[in-house]
This record gives sequence, C-alpha cells and structure tokens, in this order.
Amino acid sequence: MSTATDFKDYYAILGVSKTATAEEIKQAYRKLARKYHPDVNPGDATAEEKFKVLNEANEVLSDPQTREKYDQFGKHWKQGFAGEAATQGRGAPTAGFGDEQDSPFGQYNSFEDFINDLLNSPGGRGRARGTHYRTSASDPFADFRSQAPAPDTEAAIALSFSEAFHGVQKRLQLDDETINVRIPAGAKGGSRIRLKGKGRPSPFSQQRGDLYLTIELFPHPFFRFAGDHLVCDVPIRPDEAVLGAQVQVPTPDGPVTMTVPKGVRCGQSLRLRGKGWKLPQGNRTDLMVKLQMVSPQELSQIEQDCYEKIRAASTFDPRSALEEVTL
Repeated sequence: MSTATDFKDYYAILGVSKTATAEEIKQAYRKLARKYHPDVNPGDATAEEKFKVLNEANEVLSDPQTREKYDQFGKHWKQGFAGEAATQGRGAPTAGFGDEQDSPFGQYNSFEDFINDLLNSPGGRGRARGTHYRTSASDPFADFRSQAPAPDTEAAIALSFSEAFHGVQKRLQLDDETINVRIPAGAKGGSRIRLKGKGRPSPFSQQRGDLYLTIELFPHPFFRFAGDHLVCDVPIRPDEAVLGAQVQVPTPDGPVTMTVPKGVRCGQSLRLRGKGWKLPQGNRTDLMVKLQMVSPQELSQIEQDCYEKIRAASTFDPRSALEEVTL
C-alpha cells in the first residue's frame, strides 16, 4: 500500500472519475486486470507490477469504508496505518499524529483514537456508536485486510462446435486445483460463465472470488455464425439451379432434405427454420443455406452434346443489362 510520501491516485490508475459508482469501478478493474494479468503476460515484469497496483487500487476503492477515508484525507489517508504509527500507550503522542500540527491527524493522541472517532462519528460507516475498534501494534491495518474482497479470476476455455451445441462437462486446471465445469448447451464464442467461489483466494482473507470463463470456439469446416444464426455453403449443379431440385443439407441434428426452387441465383440463401443454434430459452435459431453453383470440370459425351444443344437453342442473355453500363 502507498504512504503519504508515495501517494497514488487510485482513480487515475483505474481510469475512472472520483464520482464513479461501485459497478463502474468493478468493471474498470476487471477490464484492466484481464489485460495485465501475469497469465496473459508471462515473464513481463512491467505487466506484473501494473497488475499489483491495479489490485491495490481495487482493494481500496471497492470497499466503501476505505474509499471514504481515501476521499476524505487525500495523501494523508494512510498515515496512521503505517507500521511506525503503532500506539505507544493511550494518551502518548504517536509518530504521524500529534507531532504534525498541520496534519488532519494532529488532534489525535494515537491511531486507535483516530480510528475509533472515525468509525463512531455520525458520518462514519462502521460499528455502532460506543464500541471500540482495537488495532494491532504489528499490523494496524489487519482488520481491514481481513475484510478485503477476493479478486475475481478470468480464464478461457476452448470448445468444439459439437461440445458447445450439445453441452459438455469439462475439467479445468486452475493453479494446483482441478475444477469440474458444466458448459450448458448452446454456448457461443465470447459468452461468459460465472463459477461462484471458484476463483483464486484473497492473499489477505483467504476468501475466494468468482471464476469467469470466456467461451472460445474452434472453427468448424462447414458451419459458421452470422449473429445468432448458423450459415453454411451448399454446392448445386447448373441444371439444379435452372430446373430446381431436392438436395440433402447437413444440419447440427443430421441431414435434411431441402427444396431448391427453379431459377435460383448463385450466392442466394435459403432459410431452414429452427435448424440453427440452440438458445438458452430452449428454442433454436435458423440455418441459412447459401447456394453455390458449381460447373462440372469433366463432361461425358452425352452431357457435352446436351450443353451444346442448350447453348444453341437458348435465347436467354444474362448480360443484356450490361449494354447500358458506362462511366
């Protein structure tokens, strides 16, 4: 923690204003903690130091009591918490209090008097009036450390399309602990799962924070996402595009028969309703089938003759509109 001679602007460190809400502080801390976490920056001493300072800032500003003292006393807020400020006996001036007449602590004989007055004052948020807060000579900040909130832990877990679609049980290694995780059906890339009390323990209170898992999906060779819907490309022959056809299309549940209408265009998409991705509510999105017309590279003699006859008899000109194109 910083002292009055080494004051740190915790609001600036987290990139929030002094009027930021508790939720805004929490979100800012999580965003920066993910960026500078040692697991994301292995061997980077600068990132590790930045991560320590972020934890320090979050520890102070996320607790209403410590934030109130930080806002009230500014650079002097921790003067009484340093080790040399331990009480020398009730009524005896202690370094950092009585010997600094211009300090806001000068009116107190000891750190114990200061903290009791702060917590029992009408504006204080602590114990009921008339009770006393006892400090330790070895660590006057011990009680506050024991109440420090445990930091949340961020991790990523990679799944195949099949695992994400159907749901799966996974084993995750966090430090020296193996954690069993149930991924619900329909998880998507970028979605997050919260495991309460499964994060790393606080170094002060040993209470455990929450574990937030971000889902990552391995690419699939056939399916891809377009928003909540699935998309796939299905090849068709020229005669199928002209005359229409019944074609087999793979879906997450297995192949289905789809009707290709007459005269479809290359790149046109057809919708298979309810054949897309699973949603948390239990229903399904759609599967968008993009048609790709594929010409045969080799023709039999019969096919060659038929295409020749079609070309000779056809009156359709697909490029007629290009005659009007100019700069």
